[in-house]
Amino acid sequence: MLTARDQLFASHDEFRRLAMEHTLYEKRLDTLTEKRYLTDDEKLEEVRLKKLKLRLKDQMENIQRQYLQQPQQNQVA
Repeated sequence: MLTARDQLFASHDEFRRLAMEHTLYEKRLDTLTEKRYLTDDEKLEEVRLKKLKLRLKDQMENIQRQYLQQPQQNQVA
């Protein structure tokens, strides 16, 4: 059985776009955290990416909450 997140990723364009963007930011943050030292610009980028990632996560959670509150029509057989 698919989770609500999986169902949304498969059927909801906005959710899928947000999830893909979130993944891109996460990969870039991983690249930055692998560095021993960050330049000032990289430190600013790191903070900016963390905030963007959090905003995207909040948007995704809002979509998921709305999806789960809808009647059982969302359930895949």
